[in-house]
Amino acid sequence: MTAELQALWDWRRRVTELYADVRAEQDTQRAWQHWRSVRDAMFRDHPQSPIEPGRGFTGLDFFPYDHALVFHVKLLPIANAPVETLQAGSDGAIHMQPFACSQGLQATLGGELTLYWLAGYGGGVFLPFADATSGRDTYGAGRYLLDTIKGADLGSTADGMTVLDFNFAYNPSCAYSPRYVCPLAPPANRLPGAVRAGERAPA
Repeated sequence: MTAELQALWDWRRRVTELYADVRAEQDTQRAWQHWRSVRDAMFRDHPQSPIEPGRGFTGLDFFPYDHALVFHVKLLPIANAPVETLQAGSDGAIHMQPFACSQGLQATLGGELTLYWLAGYGGGVFLPFADATSGRDTYGAGRYLLDTIKGADLGSTADGMTVLDFNFAYNPSCAYSPRYVCPLAPPANRLPGAVRAGERAPA
């Protein structure tokens, strides 16, 4: 195994452990502060950081924590939706199966979000989105909230509601470097409201 693959393995493990810490912490703002601190350290020091060398990294930029943008939502099943295919550069095509729609965001954000199942070995839940801040305060192509293949999973409540805490919204790697090609937020997940929480656009 090359050093690069070992480093990627370590990055994925650390992300998975970080989200386990987030789910275990009862105080959501304290969990968010821990998440930010660990991510800053990884972006600054880890060999798999998407930050280009020599860029003078001083920390990721976030909106202040907003408790009003923490949601516990029901998921409504989506039946027989066609698979959506997105191109991801050298990684080839990514096939996403819409499988559920949130219920509980409309009143605040002006719309609901579709959750996708990523096809391929093992699969995983993927939730990209864009909103009225995209291209202004936040990355124009959208942000990610869940990507369970890579460990980004905010969990669920004791009564089975899915946690969507937009304070944990983060930029895809392609926001930092042309080395990456990332799936963008599909039309179904472009919210008309402004989500002023989570990670801002890189400087």
